[in-house]
Amino acid sequence: MAFELPKLKYAYDALEPHIDARTMEIHHSKHHQGYTNNLNNAIAGTDEEGKSIENILLNLEMSNSAVRNNGGGFYNHSLFWEVMNPDDKGYLSGELKDAIESAYGSVDDFKAAFSKAAATQFGSGWAWLCVHKGGKVEVCSTPNQDNPLMPGVTCGGTPILGLDVWEHAYYLNYQNRRPDYIDAFFKVINWNEVEKRYALAK
Repeated sequence: MAFELPKLKYAYDALEPHIDARTMEIHHSKHHQGYTNNLNNAIAGTDEEGKSIENILLNLEMSNSAVRNNGGGFYNHSLFWEVMNPDDKGYLSGELKDAIESAYGSVDDFKAAFSKAAATQFGSGWAWLCVHKGGKVEVCSTPNQDNPLMPGVTCGGTPILGLDVWEHAYYLNYQNRRPDYIDAFFKVINWNEVEKRYALAK
């Protein structure tokens, strides 16, 4: 079964003014579609065909750049769309809030750590909030389309929140002002979804 581009649960303009409709359309229908197509081509006729994307990435041979780049691109963007929502965002609470405060002292300090990870990732990449078994959380960043599921990549654990800091994610609206884009992301985070992923991952 080939991977398919996931449908968004909201319209391309739903995240405005924080993320503009044109960026969303290009990002989803061009960039993510490209990673999806290239991933399918890379695994066609191999042992990876028919496996889940999580299984592929957890057992990835890191020298396989086609699967590493496109599998990462497919997974990372699939998570990215899910952890944003224009309407029913909820708020940071419960066990996830407790875990964040235990790791970072306060929600504000967590936001500062996440924002720093996103702002200081040189070139293209992602910032992550990950969960380790037992519930401990950790912020980290990865270059390109790498993610913490891959063997030996940064903080490890299961990513439950990810921010794309490739220029294609923000340049039309924010140009070189990556910190403004990072601030905008916090206004559209779907905390209900992030908390659900935390409960499953811990």
